[in-house]
Amino acid sequence: MTNHIFQFNQVNRLILKDVNFKVNEGERLIIFGPSGSGKSTLLHLFNRMDDPDQGEIYFQQQLINDYDIPQLRKKVGLVLQQPHLFPETVLDNLKFGPSMFDEWEEERAYQLLNYVNLPKEYLTKPVEELSGGEQQRVSLARTLANKPDVLLLDEPTSALDDRNIEAIEEDLINLIEQHSLTVVMVTHSMDQAKRIGTKGLFIDEGQVIEFGDIAQLLETPKTEELKNFLHKS
Repeated sequence: MTNHIFQFNQVNRLILKDVNFKVNEGERLIIFGPSGSGKSTLLHLFNRMDDPDQGEIYFQQQLINDYDIPQLRKKVGLVLQQPHLFPETVLDNLKFGPSMFDEWEEERAYQLLNYVNLPKEYLTKPVEELSGGEQQRVSLARTLANKPDVLLLDEPTSALDDRNIEAIEEDLINLIEQHSLTVVMVTHSMDQAKRIGTKGLFIDEGQVIEFGDIAQLLETPKTEELKNFLHKS
């Protein structure tokens, strides 16, 4: 029997209306839809960057509001479109999360850099000396430092060039498989959705229009809304 790690029941928030779905452990859910449809609002509900006005969200069969927020965000890590790193060294950024829980291990530093294909010499580099692609890699490594069960990705490659997109996607897929991570990702790229996702959730005007296997959604859409969206993409 497949265990669901997240469950949304009749969730309403801002534009979102009566959102219902489950995410199973190990799935890679892609949230996609037109601009302003509620994608980021939905993503931010997964780790309480935002809370519903109505409805219930369960994480690992427990009401999400019952979790201590720092503990929840340790388990459900978020990587944003822009890196938002602290203006210090790479090491300072990597150790920040685990140090809050007194869990930082010095030997983890090189391991984390290795995960995202950065040389160990980068540990002492100030983050402002890094390129955009390197900063996004550090942002990903900083999230992984907390050993999350779930990785939330809010268009993490949209600000990068094709070469960096390809490299970071490769790192992501390796990490997801290596750590058996559950992934929830917002993307505007249907090519990226196919490469990374296993499940898809198409949202339009705050409502879930189609939900299911990502390949089936993209190849044989059932609704006019999804057909029109894919035609324009």
